[in-house]
Formats: sequence, structure tokens, C-alpha cells
Amino acid sequence: MSAVELALAYRDCRRIAAEHGRTYFLATRLLEPERRPAVHALYAFARMVDDIVDDSAAVTRAEQSAAQLDRIENELRGRLAQAPAETTAIGDDRILLAVSDTIRRYDIAAEHFWVFLDSMRMDIPGSPQYRDRYPTMDALRDYMRGSAAAIGLQLLPVLGTVAPITEAEPAAAALGEAFQLTNFLRDIAEDLDRGRRYLPADELAAFGVDDDLLRHCRKTGRTDQRVRRALAHLIAVNRGIYRAAIPGIDLLTPRVRPAIRTAATLYSGILDEIERTDYAVFTRRAAVPRHRRLRIAAREFALA
Repeated sequence: MSAVELALAYRDCRRIAAEHGRTYFLATRLLEPERRPAVHALYAFARMVDDIVDDSAAVTRAEQSAAQLDRIENELRGRLAQAPAETTAIGDDRILLAVSDTIRRYDIAAEHFWVFLDSMRMDIPGSPQYRDRYPTMDALRDYMRGSAAAIGLQLLPVLGTVAPITEAEPAAAALGEAFQLTNFLRDIAEDLDRGRRYLPADELAAFGVDDDLLRHCRKTGRTDQRVRRALAHLIAVNRGIYRAAIPGIDLLTPRVRPAIRTAATLYSGILDEIERTDYAVFTRRAAVPRHRRLRIAAREFALA
């Protein structure tokens, strides 16, 4: 591939990360400049796939979305199987160009991408893997193994470690899972609108919560007390996953630790915002205020 095409591809990935992943992008600014393009490429790839999956919520689009994921996987496999060549890439092809270069450059195991795509197929109606409900936390974790843990494992070679990478993998996977569960708690209303419910049914049922009650809360914009208790419990579970993951940050190369600590602090801060608004997840999307994001990032940068 030409250096110009590759630079344009990475530039597109940076733009996508800046537009759609504010917390993620801010944390990335704490990384060494040479690592940032790879992180942007991994984010843009995940975002591209996620947008396709979200579009599949319309039944008429599901088959087309499944075909798009197949095309993406086949093209990525093809790019990784061949030596880099001169090419012109536009649109989604530029993301594939950047991510395939990142995979080669950092020797990322391609299996993490196939596992990720398999989990994404679980979100597409009509696919053999499709699931719109999860009966238990174990079932949800099986989904998150591809949708979240795999992303943590993709990032690990880019970030670098001070110990054998296999020692850092469990914590990296756990941090990805923690981020994902935070998303599910924050986005419960949007997911209901798409006909999905990611929070595990057995954990909700322990507090008297079922899908009918969640839909009622969405319709009225009021969070039932039973739902508050269930969310408080799941937030505690989520924080437990963060606590298990955080010690693994010390296994990363020293220069990248502030960025990952910032990401973990900012993302777990979404849980604080859910609590601060009295669990008003059906009427607003919890977000860490910009002034707090900047303050946390500045503090970590000063300590770096």
C-alpha cells in the first residue's frame, strides 16, 4: 500500500474516534503519539461493525447487515493473508486498510477479530447466533467474551507489557468486560428501543424486574423502585469487575498506564452519573461532564 493511502486511512480512523468516542479519544491523547493511530484504527473498526449491527434492528436490513459483516471478515482475512500491496481505499475500506496494518505492525492475534465478529452476529436478527435476551450473567459473559474482552486483547499488544503478555491478558479482558457492562447499564433505554435487553434476566428477577416492567419504565420515563434496586446491584457487580481489572494496569508499559487509568476512571464515572441522577436511565444518557473528563485527564498526565 502507498504511504499516502495508509496515512489517509489512519486519519479517517482518528476522525471517527474523535467524533464518536469522546472518553476513549481523550484517554488516547495520553498515549505516546506513535501508538495513537493503532488505537484509533481498532476503535474505528469496532465502531464500523457496531453501526452495521445497530442498523440491523430493522428486519428489512438484517440480511444486508449480516452480508456486510461477512464481507468485512472475508476482506480482512484476505488482507492479512496477502503481503501489503499498492491500493486505493475509500470509506469502510480505509478502516480495513488501517486495521490490517495495525494487526501486522503489532502482531495482534487475528483470532480476537473473528471472535469479535461472531459476537456481533449475535445481535443481528435472523442470524443463527442471534440473541436479544440473556438469561444469566454467564450467558452475557459469553457474549462479552467477543464483544468486549476481545477488544481488550486486541489493544494489549499495542499498549505493550512489562511481563509476558499472557499474564496481562486476564485483566485486559476484564477491563473490556467492565466497559461493556457500563455501556449496557447506561444504554438500557436505547437497547429496549431496538428490541434488546442485555442485562441478565436472573439478576433482574431477583428484584422483581422483568421485560414488561422495563418497557413500562421506558414508556413513562420513570424508574420503578424495583428497577433502581436491580441497577444498584448491577452497578456493584460492575465495580467489582473494575476492581479485578485495575491491578492489571501495572503490567502495562509505564508510559501507557495513565491513559488506561484515565479510561477506567472516566468510564466507571458513568456509573457515578447514573447514581447521581437517581437511575434516570430511561430519559437521559449518563455522561461524565466535560470539565471532569478534562480534570481527570490532566491529573493523570501530570503524574505520568
